[in-house]
Amino acid sequence: MTDTPKIQLLLADVDGTLVTSKKVLTLRAIKAVDALRAAGVRFAITSGRPPRGMAHLIQPLKLDTPIASFNGGEMVDGTLKIIAAQALPADLARETVAVLAAFKIDTWIYVGEDWFVRDPTAPHVAHEAETVKFEPKVVVDFDGLLDQAVKIVGVSDDHALLARCEAEAKQRLGDRATAARSQPYYFDVTHRNANKGAVVDYLADYFRIPRGAIATIGDQPNDLTMFRRSGFSIAMGNAPDEVKHEASVVTDSCDDEGFAKAVERHILEIAS
Repeated sequence: MTDTPKIQLLLADVDGTLVTSKKVLTLRAIKAVDALRAAGVRFAITSGRPPRGMAHLIQPLKLDTPIASFNGGEMVDGTLKIIAAQALPADLARETVAVLAAFKIDTWIYVGEDWFVRDPTAPHVAHEAETVKFEPKVVVDFDGLLDQAVKIVGVSDDHALLARCEAEAKQRLGDRATAARSQPYYFDVTHRNANKGAVVDYLADYFRIPRGAIATIGDQPNDLTMFRRSGFSIAMGNAPDEVKHEASVVTDSCDDEGFAKAVERHILEIAS
């Protein structure tokens, strides 16, 4: 760690990182963020969640930094006012939906503050509603939404099928969009510049600090872009090996206070 620059900001993923597998923000995690602030280190969060899905974290964490929702597709302030947004081009949105349909993968669309589904009884809809603290809007089809989509999600508990769909989508979309798994059962597609690596760049410019002074912590493949853009990266113990292999260090799992331990053992030491 001697070659690591002094950390001025920690950017954290939410699900599987900041909160437990049961979506609980622990008291130790809250105290860890308080300790960061006392040490002069800013704290920010980024997630595939919509802005409303992170609203309940603002008060306990005393968030005063831009919040990166939809993996950076929308940046909002502490009142959830949008300060920057990047929707998918309509042709890419239609192409994405077509690929998901070809594999018979359930599809969700996010537009502005709203979440749209075709089947409210489909896998993970109820779980997601509990996580983000609001219900989706049910539609017959996505006509009229694809020219405004900020994020499209393919959802399936058949992880092998979703992996094949992901490979096909990435081949067809190329670098025209950002496409990555945010959970083993979620495949997210956003604007090409809506990814967590771009969030690092945004925060570096916003606070006028070098990217090397930003640390990142996460647990899924869509966190790798921010690992590669930051000066120091931490993988959760519950992360797959491909994520762990690209991190500077690995902490414990989200169910064993891995976030708080990472702050205590690594970030505060570097910041001191």
